[in-house]
Amino acid sequence: MKVPEQPVSAVAFDELAMPLFDQLYNFARWLTQDTAEAEDLVQETYTKALRGFSSFQAGTNFRAWMYRILRNSFLSSRTGLKVTVALDEGTDESLLPAEKATPESILIEQASREAVQQALSDLPVPFREILLLCEVEEMSYQEIAEALSIPIGTVMSRLFRARKALRDLLRRQDGGRHGV
Repeated sequence: MKVPEQPVSAVAFDELAMPLFDQLYNFARWLTQDTAEAEDLVQETYTKALRGFSSFQAGTNFRAWMYRILRNSFLSSRTGLKVTVALDEGTDESLLPAEKATPESILIEQASREAVQQALSDLPVPFREILLLCEVEEMSYQEIAEALSIPIGTVMSRLFRARKALRDLLRRQDGGRHGV
């Protein structure tokens, strides 16, 4: 018995979409803050993308297209999602890295990582998503603009405000002790 071949569009979709699975899941996990909800969101994203694959324009950014579907699915599942953006001014300070790894420095690094993860989860969704796309997924400003359907200038200003909001949250968590 011969197995029926998949339509060409389904094969092309699999080749483009499957390498993005882990990245999309990680982004969904950060957005939803829940493993089961992230799994559902990624499944919904792939279902919608496969259904709408015929509308995808060859030669455009498939990765940004998939992220846009995931983000729109997430936002549409959040009726009444409140977006708050802090526009405070502040100074740009940074921490100096440890010169040598010691048990203490490793412990401090782990605590810092947990503090950053907590602060990220406390950020409003528009800030969290732009930071994740830029810093974790390493998307270019152009890719982020396409994925979020916003102008590049908005990407840059939102990224600036998101970084500042994250810095402020970290300062509050730290009690201002280390000038994060």
